[in-house]
Amino acid sequence: MLSKANIAKISLSNAVDGCKSRPYNGYTMSALGFFREDCRLCHSTNLETFLDFGMHPHSDGFLREEQLQKPEPFFPLACAVCKDCGQVQLTYTVSPEHLYNEDYVYDGSVTKTGQDHFLGMAKSIVEKFAVPKDSLVIDIGSNVGLLLSGFKECGAKVLGIDPAIEPTKRAKERGIDSVVECFTAEVAKKVAAEHGKAKVITGTNVFAHVDDLDDLMQGADALLDTDGVLVFESPYLKDLVEHMEYDTIYHQHVSYLAISPLVKFFARFDMELFDVERTTIHGGSIRMFIARKGTHPITDTVKNLIADEEKTGLWTPEKLRTFAKNVETHRRELITMLQTLHDEGKTVVGIGAPAKGMTLLSYCGIHASLMPFLTEKSDWKQGKFAPGVHIPITSDDHLLKVQPDYALILSWNFAPEIMKNLDAYKQAGGTFIIPVPSPTLV
Repeated sequence: MLSKANIAKISLSNAVDGCKSRPYNGYTMSALGFFREDCRLCHSTNLETFLDFGMHPHSDGFLREEQLQKPEPFFPLACAVCKDCGQVQLTYTVSPEHLYNEDYVYDGSVTKTGQDHFLGMAKSIVEKFAVPKDSLVIDIGSNVGLLLSGFKECGAKVLGIDPAIEPTKRAKERGIDSVVECFTAEVAKKVAAEHGKAKVITGTNVFAHVDDLDDLMQGADALLDTDGVLVFESPYLKDLVEHMEYDTIYHQHVSYLAISPLVKFFARFDMELFDVERTTIHGGSIRMFIARKGTHPITDTVKNLIADEEKTGLWTPEKLRTFAKNVETHRRELITMLQTLHDEGKTVVGIGAPAKGMTLLSYCGIHASLMPFLTEKSDWKQGKFAPGVHIPITSDDHLLKVQPDYALILSWNFAPEIMKNLDAYKQAGGTFIIPVPSPTLV
């Protein structure tokens, strides 16, 4: 088996030097990605890198056993802040074709928490805007169609747009019509010509996943009805920084969003961010409501969030440099805890194999020697191996069969549900570890 050093060497060559890197619209391009040298929101080049995780694999690139002997691409994983508008973003963009290929296995419907959240989100939007029955609702990055199934239950016509093959298959099995493509302005115009304009366009986590946000907004403009509403929900930078959620930094998440930079961005497209709701999903998210300028009054919530961000200096380089130092401290604390338990002869496994967990494992250097296996509820991931660290993934039932001393909950955003489902493990003497905001035994 290739050593991590050899994998990193191969991946550096593949990702940067060996793929005929070349200039492209101001970026340094390669076959699998490019270095982004300007701000995705305002296009300033006044960027400062404040956090560098080194080289990481695709966090949803779970491996089959026969793939373990093949070179595994690693990519730079670092964050920069725009010193002009406050946007926080990755410095390197991995191509969507690599991230969302036939092996992409994310399923947002696995947990009851997720199901309740997204079905509730659909109902809330319909009620908030009195969306008439038979209105067209489009979800960008529709995955397995969970959110759209909620709109369908409310009487809407629904359509998903998502490039991932397996998730859209499951969406169609749910009765959700899906366009299997990345959302672009060109695709949006085709969809509008075929299906008409949408009263509601949603995107959960998607806005933070898109590199070309100008194109996204041009597409939304082409597809949105005159009085329609865009609803984007993504993790909030404030929660990431204050609760040490650095494991949510990975290659699919190219942006880490705050309200102030977004208000200026949407204004460039004659649109307004007129309302924001904070939600608890994924460790703390913002649900943003955007419409054409003058369509809706700007709520006090938007104004108050902007004032709070400015008061706390949320996106200032100084604040983010401090966050980066705290990340290093957290890493040491977690590694020390796990190594101490290992030295004492205790067994520690992982629960869940989310993308965020793969960042944590790779950044902290946690391999099978410290963590012999991960358990996972999703059948897509069972029987595969974690990217980079190559820890085998099994079912939750295996946890109860083996009964290890400790279980690190990598899907910490669903910790209450996980601990309830696996209460038999706790009752048999097992101990849970929740990694953020600080490693805690439960």
